[in-house]
Amino acid sequence: MTAPGERRLRGAAGAGVCVAREGALGHLTLDRPRAINALTTPMVDTLDAALRAWEDDPEVRVVLLDGAGERGFCAGGDVVALRQSALSDGAAARAFWRAEYHLNARIARYPKPIVAIMDGIVMGGGIGLAGHASHRVATERLDAAMPEVSIGFAPDVGGTWLLSRAPGELGTHLALTGARVGARDALTVGLADVVVPSAALAALTEDLCEGDVYAALGRRVASLSSTRLVPRGTLAQAWPWIAAAYAHDDATEILAALRARPEAEARRAGETLARQPPAAVAVALRALRAAARLPTLEECLAHGLRISCDFLSTPGFAEGIRAVADARAGRGAG
Repeated sequence: MTAPGERRLRGAAGAGVCVAREGALGHLTLDRPRAINALTTPMVDTLDAALRAWEDDPEVRVVLLDGAGERGFCAGGDVVALRQSALSDGAAARAFWRAEYHLNARIARYPKPIVAIMDGIVMGGGIGLAGHASHRVATERLDAAMPEVSIGFAPDVGGTWLLSRAPGELGTHLALTGARVGARDALTVGLADVVVPSAALAALTEDLCEGDVYAALGRRVASLSSTRLVPRGTLAQAWPWIAAAYAHDDATEILAALRARPEAEARRAGETLARQPPAAVAVALRALRAAARLPTLEECLAHGLRISCDFLSTPGFAEGIRAVADARAGRGAG
């Protein structure tokens, strides 16, 4: 796609990021498709360095952030590496989180438009990259979640900032259950801004090379009246029981409220919540309530970094990652 004479650069060898200049577009592609582009420290460093270089480059007017492969934009941080660090001295995990949270803050305050393509799986650290961008583009294939509680952790990367500001306790529901959402629900909860058909992503990239983000998106945004293209969500209909059941500040009261609701969906959410590690649920709920009171994303990220590092000393964190990995391996074998 790069025209003759334009610069095309790659990240450092093995960094897992493709860094390119295409017309007025700075293009960053996560490039670990076999791992659903799970983030590593070198990837984070490469992304941060590119954004820093382009910040004062007058030739770059728009930044595009997407992922390689068909499975998804980003499955989050490399939890295998995080587990290995937790079983050691935790230094590598702490360094990764510090770099990652710094990158999240840079994306949020970036002086130029950043268009993030939320296509396929977008979880954990993927939400941290895309969720703080100025233009968050979902496709009809979006499968997004903040599933950290299930591994004995809590939503990080500024996820508590985003979810605590979702309407009607929708974010609390997503944080505590790890429920997955598609494009329409992502719009409802405030994790995405527009929907562009996956078939139009290549054309959108070409349009963005001209440097006019609003014109490019205006040509490619899908009509939400097309239920075939943008499947109906469930959160809008579930809003009443979610708002009522999750209004409490104690996880035990939330669980009791879910179990007492007449809606089958609420009782199923209660069953999911009951299976989550209780300590992680309690920490996540406190973090959400604290994030709602914090005035800036940077303060929320600093708070989240302290919580993340505290989890390293808990046996449930490494064990939770192992248990989820074993369960996935078992399903694959079956």
